[in-house]
This record gives sequence, C-alpha cells and structure tokens, in this order.
Amino acid sequence: MKSFLIGAATSNSGKTTFTMGLLRALTQRGLCVQPFKCGPDYIDTIFHHMASGNESLNLDTFMASAQHVRKIFSDYSQNADVAIAEGVMGLFDGYDGFHGSSAEIAIMLHLPVILIVNAKSMAYSVAPLIYGFKNFNKNLQIAGVVFNNVGSENHFRFLKSACNDAGVECFGYMAKNSELTIPGRHLGLTISERQEMNRIIEAAAKEIEKHVDIDKILES
Repeated sequence: MKSFLIGAATSNSGKTTFTMGLLRALTQRGLCVQPFKCGPDYIDTIFHHMASGNESLNLDTFMASAQHVRKIFSDYSQNADVAIAEGVMGLFDGYDGFHGSSAEIAIMLHLPVILIVNAKSMAYSVAPLIYGFKNFNKNLQIAGVVFNNVGSENHFRFLKSACNDAGVECFGYMAKNSELTIPGRHLGLTISERQEMNRIIEAAAKEIEKHVDIDKILES
C-alpha cells in the first residue's frame, strides 16, 4: 500500500482541491483509495467521501491519543491500495506549536509528504522556502512538491528549476483556474451544493491528470 500526507506551506494553498482531485483521479484508475483528514474537520471529510466513495476518518492528536490515531489509520488502510491524509493549515501548524500539526502526524504514521505550494506571485524564490520545509525536521520526509496557481508553462519552468535546486522532486502543477475555487466551506451539504462540488472535484481530477505525474507519486 502507498500512503501520503498532503501538506502545504500555508493555509489556503489548495490542499483540499488537490486532495479531492487526486482521490478522484486514483479512484478512476480503479484503485481503492482510503482518505483521512488531520484534525477535527468534518467538512473536508464529506468532500473526501464524494471524491473517493470511501468514508474519510479524522486523525486528531488533540482529542485522541497517538495510539488511537495509529490504530484508526492502520485499521482503515489495511484493504486500500492507497491511503491519503489531507493536512490542516500549514504543515507545521498545530494547536501548540508543532503538537497536533500535520507534520507531527506524518512523522507518527511514517507518511511521506506531498507539499502543496501556492505559486501565485512567486517564481524562483520558492527555492529557499522548499529547502526550509525539507530540512527543518530531519524526521519528516518531503516526497515532492506540487505547485498551485501556476500562470503559464514558463512560470512552471522557473518553479521546477527552483524545486530541483532545493533538492526536492517536482511532481507537477495545477494551473491558475477560477473554476477550481471552492466557493464556501459550507458546500457539500445540500443537493445543489453537492452537484457543484462534484463538478469541482471532476475538474480538479482532470487538471491533475493533465499536469501532475501521478505515476511518479505512486512510485516515490
């Protein structure tokens, strides 16, 4: 079984959109994908269920013990081809410094991290940012980076060069696209909102199939 945690440099970097799209893309390839969500969030777990067809479970070290979190992850992942946990806030942001953060859960469960970086208004300057995330905690494995809000192929060329110089694999990017924006955190509850969210999930999956090397992610 392959397993990953989708983390980000900051909140609102596109974690949820990428996670939903990847869940749907992998499911459409015939894989059984088990989703998880770091923290007590209950809205994103609804989105995960819509994208993958499987119930999403919370991994929360604030209200549950580390032992319980390990058991939940193990029990629900055992029959899956791929397990994907979506992080919360920035990768190292917890309820008390590092504690409760996505990074803490990734280390606890030995999950490589796919780092989502919002590349809006940034180019080669992402290199020191990525380098810092890679080297800040030696117990954390950054498997690779996916850039979000990329304006053009030329923009991506600078970003990929920066990623390579930081010593981290670049898995690809998601283009700047207003149709991939989640309008509100309440979405996914009514029938009409579920239809709109399903459209966004499908569009995100197509974008990921087009610009992200899914095979490389599965091989990493």
